[in-house]
Formats: sequence, structure tokens, C-alpha cells
Amino acid sequence: MDPLCVQEAEPVLEDSGEKEWRSDRLSQIPFRILRGHRGSVSSCHFCCRDTKLLTCSHDQTAKLWDLSTSTPICDYGGEHTAPISQCSPTPDNRRMVTSSYDKTVKFWDLETGRVLWSVSLDGLVTSCNVSGDGKLVVCSVDVDNAVCVIDSTTASKVLNIKDQHTSTITRCCFDPKSQRICSVSSDRAIKLWDMTAQRTTINISGAHNNVISDCSFSNNGLLLCTASWDKSIKLWDINAGEYRHGGPDSLLHAHSGSVSSCAFSEDGSTLVSGGYDRTIVVWDVSSACKKLVLKGHTDWVMDVALSSDKKWILSASKDSTLRLWDIENCEEIPAVIENKKAIGPRLAQCEACQKPFPIMHCDNTNVTHRCVFCRHSTSSRGSLPPVPLTLCTPLE
Repeated sequence: MDPLCVQEAEPVLEDSGEKEWRSDRLSQIPFRILRGHRGSVSSCHFCCRDTKLLTCSHDQTAKLWDLSTSTPICDYGGEHTAPISQCSPTPDNRRMVTSSYDKTVKFWDLETGRVLWSVSLDGLVTSCNVSGDGKLVVCSVDVDNAVCVIDSTTASKVLNIKDQHTSTITRCCFDPKSQRICSVSSDRAIKLWDMTAQRTTINISGAHNNVISDCSFSNNGLLLCTASWDKSIKLWDINAGEYRHGGPDSLLHAHSGSVSSCAFSEDGSTLVSGGYDRTIVVWDVSSACKKLVLKGHTDWVMDVALSSDKKWILSASKDSTLRLWDIENCEEIPAVIENKKAIGPRLAQCEACQKPFPIMHCDNTNVTHRCVFCRHSTSSRGSLPPVPLTLCTPLE
């Protein structure tokens, strides 16, 4: 079956999965279709050292999947009474938090499937996230455009920030150090709340030209990525405050429709985005250019995730399915090779002689930061320092 023209999925049993690998005709990337949810799949994650997948859906359930078989191994249902907007695993992969339009946030034991606590809030809960230390849960509520922080052990409300935005908050998350909370909204603003100072320390109004649908921190906390209905993705240097002088780096024409989601790789070299144009785009962060476009979903892509080893991409869709893409050998795909050739080399400054020298785009961050002449003269190697992002025209 041509993955670009898959027919409407027929109702299937909850535990059904497709074990055969298919290959996308255009990208030549192998993929599997994961079926089991009966509604839009709203959120997806890799967990348990990339051996398991965690998903949730508007069908009011969450599921834990085995990556090797692409089949669900645990069903978390019967608790929420409305669509689940998001799920988020704890760092130790023993617990999970879910947010729902039934105005509750629930904390689950992943092994037993038992709800450890449930907190009722004043309005629809549009998103949730667990802090990097696992101690706190943050969620966004549409009433009062509020952000609520809950202690994951006691289920007590630690913080309730009302009117953080002027319109519905679409997504909120902790930074990697659990020191700040980023929230984005349909009011087109980005706000960062400092947990120590107990106030908003960064407020970027008019960050996009339309609703901001998602936000994601790089693992080192240096970059913040935002995705928007204005069809763009933006990278913000928030730690150095560089965005105040030069603005963000924009990935324009990211998708032909609204961008729904974005996620960094663990090393920060790769970015994955999903859109309402039914595609997933893989980006090279250093060049701010497209590497690969994945097609096949028959409806909006709601969320994307990238495994820690960058071998797998998981995409969740409104078509009630997930797709597991094997990108381990994507550097050998003709389309990726052609994209790199078209982008050409980028320049870096030699730390020894201070002269510029060309380097090719690659995902490996452990490349040299000395020119070939200085490397030969000193026989030393190092890591490439951060190179300022420069926008180039993405390839369609």
C-alpha cells in the first residue's frame, strides 16, 4: 500500500499493531503504523531508554507500547471522562501525568496502572509537564489563562499563576533545570516564569503572527523552540538574551500549514516538527535547514518525539494512528545527501589561527574546531563551538 495515499483506517481491536516495516516511497525511510487508539492521538513520548512509547488520546485513554513489537502493553483508561490533552512521563519512567478537558490532572503509576492522585481545576486543562527532577507538575488551565504547579508527592498546589496570558495557554513546560516554566498561548506571546524569583522574567509579546501551539527546550537549556499556526518555527537564545538584539532564528516555510509541535534531539543538533499539513520535518539546527520531510498520515500531525539516540521518530496524528519512523540510516538517503549538497559547507573559526575554514553539515557534534593546518601541526582535536544560526532557504 502506498503510504502517501492510505485509506481511512477501519476500526480495529485495541491491541492490534502492524509488525511489518514499510518504506516511505519518497523519503525511503522505513516506518510502522501503530493502531490502538480510537480518537486523535494528542501526545507521544519515548521512555524507558527508548524501549517503550507513551501516548494519550482524545479517546480518554493513555497507552504504553513496546517499541520492538509496536504493540500496546498497558492501557490506562476508565479515569478521564473527556479527551486527554497531554501526557508526560517522569524522569525515572515510573510515573506519568495526564491532563484532560474534564478539568483534572492525574498522576499514574505506570507499572500498576493505578491513579496515585487526581487534582480538579477550574477549567479545561490544556497541557501538562513533569519537572526534570520529578518533584513538580505544571499544567495550563483555560479559566483565567492560568498556570498551576502541583507537588508530585503530596498533590498539593504549590503555585497558581492567574492571567499569565491574555488568551488560552496552549502549552507549558519546565526548562531542563526545573528553574523556569515556559508558557505559550493563542495570544502569540512567550512567557518564562522564574521559580526562584516568583515572577515572569521573560515576556515576548508578538513572538509569532498567530497562535503559538508548542514550545520545547534544548537539553542544555540554551535554546527555546516555538511552533506556530503562522507556519513558522522559531529558535530563541534565551540564556544569553541574544534574541533581544538579533531576534530569533526563524525556520520559515516549515510546513504548508499550521505547525503543531516541535522537539529537540538530546544533543540539540536535530529538531523535529509536525504540522497540520500531515507531514513531519527533520531539521539540521546548526544550519536552520530542512533535512528530510516524512509523509504518510491522513490527517493532522498532533505531536512528534525523537528518541535519545536519534534512531527513531514517533509521530501522533488526528487520524488515530502513530507512526514509528526508522531514521538511523537517513544520512544515506539520496534526498538528505542532495539537501546537504545544496546547502553547502558552513564556516567555522579556527580557535588556533582565528581563520575561517569550511565544515560540512552533520549531526555529530563532536567535530573539530581547528582548521586542517592547525590540526596537523598540533595533532589535537576538539569540539566545534556553537556557530551562530543563519537562515537559508529550505528545500521543498
